[in-house]
Amino acid sequence: MQHPLAKIHRMFELVEPIATVTFSEVPNEAFLALGMRNYWDGYFAGRAAPLGLAPAEVVHAVFYNFADGEVARHIPWVWGKISPQEAIAVRERGSAAALRQRIGQLADSPALVRAADLATRAAVSAPTEGRALYAGLRALDVPEEPVARLWHAATLLREHRGDGHNAALLAHGIGGTEAHVLLALSLGMRAEEFGRIHHLPKAQLATVVDGLRHRGLVDAAGGFTDAGRQTKERIEALTDELAAPAYDVLTADELDELIAALEPIAAAAQEADD
Repeated sequence: MQHPLAKIHRMFELVEPIATVTFSEVPNEAFLALGMRNYWDGYFAGRAAPLGLAPAEVVHAVFYNFADGEVARHIPWVWGKISPQEAIAVRERGSAAALRQRIGQLADSPALVRAADLATRAAVSAPTEGRALYAGLRALDVPEEPVARLWHAATLLREHRGDGHNAALLAHGIGGTEAHVLLALSLGMRAEEFGRIHHLPKAQLATVVDGLRHRGLVDAAGGFTDAGRQTKERIEALTDELAAPAYDVLTADELDELIAALEPIAAAAQEADD
C-alpha cells in the first residue's frame, strides 16, 4: 500500500534517534574494552560488520560519505582485534542497553512491544536489490528481546533509507563530501563548521566547495543558491520515495499506530542525546 511521503519522512525522523544510540557512549565503551583505539574504530567495526571482511574500498563505497582514506585508517585493522560476528553482538548488546537507559520506563511498556513488532514487519519486508548495507543487516537474526528488536528494526529502516539516499545523491552527481557540505548549508552552517567535515584539510574542503560553486549550487559567500537548495530538496524527496517500499506491508492504520507508538520513544532517546 502506498503511504503519503510526509508519513515516510516522519518515520525517518522517529527511527533516527532510536537507531543512532549505536553511536553513543555505552556501545563505544564496549568496543574500547575489546581493544578498539578510539571511537571511529568501534564505529567502523560495528557498522561495517554486516558486510563481513569487506576491504576498506568496499566499505568506503557502501558508506558513501567518508573522505578518501578515512575508512582505511580503521578497516581492516579492527578485524585483527574483533571478528565481524563479535562486532555484531557487541553492537546489538550495547545499543539495546543504551536505548533502554535513555527511554526509562517506556522500555517495559506494551506500546514498545507493539512498536517493535510493527517496525520489524516493515524492516524485513523491503526489497534488497541495490542496497548492500541493508541486505547485510537483513541476513542477521532478529533479536527476541523487545528493546533490542526495536533498535534492530530502526537500524534496518535507517540503513535501507541510507542506501536509497546514496542512490539519490549519485543520481544528482553529488559526492560524499559534497553531500555533507549541502547538509551543513541546509542547517545554516558553513561547511568548515560542520562536525563530519570540519577536520578535513582546509584546501581539500575549499576544493569541494569550489566545485559546488562552479556548478551553481553554492554562491560566492559559501551559502546556497536557489539551484543548490532545489537540488537538496529534490534529493530529500527522492530519498523519501525510495524509502517508501519498506512500509508497503503496513496498512494506513498500522503505520499511524507505529508513528504514534514511536513518538514518545524517539523523543526520550533524542532528549537524552541533546
